[in-house]
Amino acid sequence: MTNSQREPYRRVFTEDAKSSVSSIGEMALIRRIREWLGAANPEPPEGIGDDCAVWVPSQSEGWEMVTVDGVCYGRHFDDSVSAWDVGRKLLARNISDIAAMGGKPRRGVVALWLSNRTDLKWLEAFYCGIRDCALKFGIRIVGGDVAQAPDGVFLADLTLIGTCGLPPVRRGNAHEGDTIWVTGTLGGSLLGKHFRFEPRVMEGAWLAAHPGVKAMMDISDGLAKDVIPLVGGRPVEMDASSIPISPDALKSAAQSGREPLYHALSDGEDYELAFVLSRDIDLQRFRSEWNACFEIPLSCIGRVISDDLTRDGESPIRLADGNPWVYGSGYEHLG
Repeated sequence: MTNSQREPYRRVFTEDAKSSVSSIGEMALIRRIREWLGAANPEPPEGIGDDCAVWVPSQSEGWEMVTVDGVCYGRHFDDSVSAWDVGRKLLARNISDIAAMGGKPRRGVVALWLSNRTDLKWLEAFYCGIRDCALKFGIRIVGGDVAQAPDGVFLADLTLIGTCGLPPVRRGNAHEGDTIWVTGTLGGSLLGKHFRFEPRVMEGAWLAAHPGVKAMMDISDGLAKDVIPLVGGRPVEMDASSIPISPDALKSAAQSGREPLYHALSDGEDYELAFVLSRDIDLQRFRSEWNACFEIPLSCIGRVISDDLTRDGESPIRLADGNPWVYGSGYEHLG
């Protein structure tokens, strides 16, 4: 563990000019970033140090995929969160997107918008979080950009490239009688999981290779919202008793006064996989095959009940017990 990781709650910004990014300038900062990334940053021309990152693609890599996601101070984190956790989350949430299509994450680039007062030690710990996550999943950080931002602003975007030997699994391919499944447990992510979740890379690859898996995505905005694009807007029937509620969802419910199921469906940032399984698949055999490979729990939480698309303004979700839907609609980014 580095010294910067032993200072998990150091503030993003500093009033000490000698401790800020402005004290060393852009070129020296880039050199430090290379040092901080260590083995996760290859030598040029693949790694940081030229106008572009350059590599020869392997013929065995198959399909290529690309995703981008970011973190913004004041929106996704504050000074109560360790810099290491912020850096790890930046990469991990992109990995989750690649996993949701059955891919393997390969290479990433990081774009930074930094206030002059950004603390160098904080930034080092941030990159240590990226590095440790990258090394765990076999990812190379091959480039990026550094730009000056207004005072008090820290914003980082990471673009991640992945590959898939089989055709990637997309959203929206669902038909009447197909079943809906999720990995893991849901809800209460704000109590810690949204920074320490584990992207389901191996699980996603296994599911993508299964002939019965028709659609898949990661749960980032809450199952109540994400199930709709998963099934292409077709009506679904959910079994409330089968929703896998996490212990943190129970804790959140005790604090909020809402039902645990509300938190499981609408909190978001679970980063579990939701997928559609063909109605022709033997469900007992499917479970047995999964359990032989993974310890992560798997839950069948509903089914597609019609091939007809729902009308605008009409909820596509109904509960199997006939009770009204009172469990929110997930996270709305621009709401």
